[in-house]
Amino acid sequence: MAKVTFLSDLCKGCGLCVDACPKKILVIAKDKINAKGHSPAEMTNASACIGCAFCATMCPDCVITVEK
Repeated sequence: MAKVTFLSDLCKGCGLCVDACPKKILVIAKDKINAKGHSPAEMTNASACIGCAFCATMCPDCVITVEK
């Protein structure tokens, strides 16, 4: 199983990672606001992650790390 890490305080909530995820397990948090005032992306089901790293590739701010 892959380990996905988000630097939530740097995320601007653009949603590109959400759109790129083939398993549709990433969402923009509805109940969280980070230090920059944005709603960050988060994973809803870590066990469903296949470790493709499409999310990390699409992130313009490089806030996502995928480790296999």
